[in-house]
Amino acid sequence: MVTVVVEQKLESLRRCLARVQDKCPDSLEQLESDADTQDILVLNLTRAVQLCVDIATHLIGRLDGPAPQTMGESFDELARLGVLDAEIAGSLKKAVGFRNVAVHNYDAIDWAIVMSICRDKVPDFRRFAEQIVRVENES
Repeated sequence: MVTVVVEQKLESLRRCLARVQDKCPDSLEQLESDADTQDILVLNLTRAVQLCVDIATHLIGRLDGPAPQTMGESFDELARLGVLDAEIAGSLKKAVGFRNVAVHNYDAIDWAIVMSICRDKVPDFRRFAEQIVRVENES
Protein backbone atom coordinates (compact mmCIF):
# COMPACT_ATOMS: atom_id res chain seq x y z
CA MET A 1 0.00 0.00 0.00
CA VAL A 2 1.26 3.49 -0.88
CA THR A 3 2.26 5.36 2.27
CA VAL A 4 0.68 8.72 3.04
CA VAL A 5 4.00 10.54 2.57
CA VAL A 6 4.59 9.00 -0.85
CA GLU A 7 0.95 9.49 -1.86
CA GLN A 8 1.08 13.20 -1.01
CA LYS A 9 4.33 13.68 -2.91
CA LEU A 10 2.99 11.78 -5.92
CA GLU A 11 -0.08 14.03 -5.95
CA SER A 12 2.16 17.12 -5.85
CA LEU A 13 4.19 15.62 -8.69
CA ARG A 14 1.01 15.05 -10.71
CA ARG A 15 0.01 18.70 -10.23
CA CYS A 16 3.46 19.94 -11.30
CA LEU A 17 3.42 17.83 -14.43
CA ALA A 18 -0.11 18.94 -15.31
CA ARG A 19 0.98 22.56 -14.95
CA VAL A 20 3.98 21.95 -17.22
CA GLN A 21 1.80 20.33 -19.86
CA ASP A 22 -0.80 23.09 -19.64
CA LYS A 23 1.76 25.89 -19.98
CA CYS A 24 4.19 24.41 -22.50
CA PRO A 25 4.05 26.75 -25.51
CA ASP A 26 3.85 25.61 -29.10
CA SER A 27 7.24 27.00 -30.04
CA LEU A 28 10.65 27.85 -28.61
CA GLU A 29 10.18 31.44 -29.77
CA GLN A 30 7.03 31.76 -27.65
CA LEU A 31 8.87 30.40 -24.62
CA GLU A 32 11.86 32.68 -25.14
CA SER A 33 9.60 35.74 -25.25
CA ASP A 34 7.36 34.93 -22.25
CA ALA A 35 8.99 35.38 -18.85
CA ASP A 36 5.88 34.24 -16.98
CA THR A 37 5.74 30.95 -18.86
CA GLN A 38 9.48 30.50 -18.31
CA ASP A 39 8.98 30.93 -14.56
CA ILE A 40 6.00 28.57 -14.43
CA LEU A 41 7.81 25.83 -16.35
CA VAL A 42 11.10 26.09 -14.48
CA LEU A 43 9.40 26.22 -11.08
CA ASN A 44 7.25 23.18 -11.79
CA LEU A 45 10.04 21.16 -13.40
CA THR A 46 12.32 21.96 -10.49
CA ARG A 47 9.63 20.96 -8.01
CA ALA A 48 8.98 17.76 -9.95
CA VAL A 49 12.64 16.76 -9.74
CA GLN A 50 12.78 17.60 -6.03
CA LEU A 51 9.64 15.59 -5.33
CA CYS A 52 11.12 12.58 -7.12
CA VAL A 53 14.31 12.92 -5.08
CA ASP A 54 12.25 13.16 -1.87
CA ILE A 55 10.29 10.03 -2.79
CA ALA A 56 13.48 8.19 -3.71
CA THR A 57 15.16 9.12 -0.43
CA HIS A 58 12.10 8.05 1.54
CA LEU A 59 11.95 4.66 -0.19
CA ILE A 60 15.68 4.03 0.11
CA GLY A 61 15.40 4.55 3.85
CA ARG A 62 12.41 2.24 4.10
CA LEU A 63 14.17 -0.43 2.05
CA ASP A 64 17.34 -0.12 4.15
CA GLY A 65 19.43 0.96 1.18
CA PRO A 66 22.60 2.98 1.71
CA ALA A 67 22.14 6.72 1.88
CA PRO A 68 23.01 8.27 -1.50
CA GLN A 69 25.74 10.88 -1.56
CA THR A 70 24.03 12.95 -4.25
CA MET A 71 20.52 13.50 -5.50
CA GLY A 72 21.32 11.68 -8.73
CA GLU A 73 22.62 8.66 -6.85
CA SER A 74 19.21 8.23 -5.24
CA PHE A 75 17.85 7.11 -8.61
CA ASP A 76 20.80 4.77 -9.16
CA GLU A 77 20.08 3.21 -5.79
CA LEU A 78 16.39 2.73 -6.59
CA ALA A 79 17.43 0.99 -9.81
CA ARG A 80 19.83 -1.23 -7.86
CA LEU A 81 17.02 -2.08 -5.43
CA GLY A 82 14.75 -3.01 -8.34
CA VAL A 83 12.33 -0.15 -7.78
CA LEU A 84 13.11 1.72 -11.01
CA ASP A 85 14.21 0.53 -14.39
CA ALA A 86 17.62 1.78 -15.55
CA GLU A 87 16.16 4.03 -18.25
CA ILE A 88 13.99 6.02 -15.84
CA ALA A 89 16.77 6.16 -13.25
CA GLY A 90 19.12 7.61 -15.89
CA SER A 91 16.57 10.11 -17.13
CA LEU A 92 15.82 11.40 -13.63
CA LYS A 93 19.50 11.55 -12.81
CA LYS A 94 19.89 13.90 -15.80
CA ALA A 95 16.89 15.90 -14.59
CA VAL A 96 18.80 16.58 -11.36
CA GLY A 97 21.41 18.35 -13.50
CA PHE A 98 18.71 20.60 -14.93
CA ARG A 99 17.37 21.25 -11.44
CA ASN A 100 20.83 22.30 -10.25
CA VAL A 101 21.22 24.74 -13.12
CA ALA A 102 17.76 26.20 -12.50
CA VAL A 103 18.09 26.47 -8.72
CA HIS A 104 21.70 27.58 -8.45
CA ASN A 105 22.04 29.46 -11.75
CA TYR A 106 25.22 27.60 -12.59
CA ASP A 107 24.71 28.61 -16.20
CA ALA A 108 22.13 30.57 -18.05
CA ILE A 109 19.08 28.42 -18.66
CA ASP A 110 18.89 27.09 -22.20
CA TRP A 111 15.23 27.46 -23.17
CA ALA A 112 15.60 24.85 -25.91
CA ILE A 113 16.46 22.33 -23.18
CA VAL A 114 13.45 23.41 -21.13
CA MET A 115 11.25 23.00 -24.19
CA SER A 116 12.70 19.55 -24.83
CA ILE A 117 12.09 18.47 -21.24
CA CYS A 118 8.51 19.73 -21.38
CA ARG A 119 7.80 17.97 -24.66
CA ASP A 120 9.82 14.78 -24.32
CA LYS A 121 10.63 14.03 -20.68
CA VAL A 122 7.38 14.59 -18.77
CA PRO A 123 6.40 10.96 -19.51
CA ASP A 124 9.56 9.84 -17.67
CA PHE A 125 8.29 11.50 -14.50
CA ARG A 126 4.98 9.70 -14.95
CA ARG A 127 6.75 6.39 -15.46
CA PHE A 128 8.72 7.08 -12.28
CA ALA A 129 5.43 7.55 -10.41
CA GLU A 130 3.97 4.36 -11.92
CA GLN A 131 7.02 2.34 -10.91
CA ILE A 132 6.91 3.76 -7.38
CA VAL A 133 3.21 2.93 -7.02
CA ARG A 134 3.83 -0.61 -8.32
CA VAL A 135 6.56 -1.23 -5.75
CA GLU A 136 4.55 0.41 -2.97
CA ASN A 137 1.55 -1.80 -3.73
CA GLU A 138 3.73 -4.91 -3.69
CA SER A 139 4.98 -4.10 -0.16
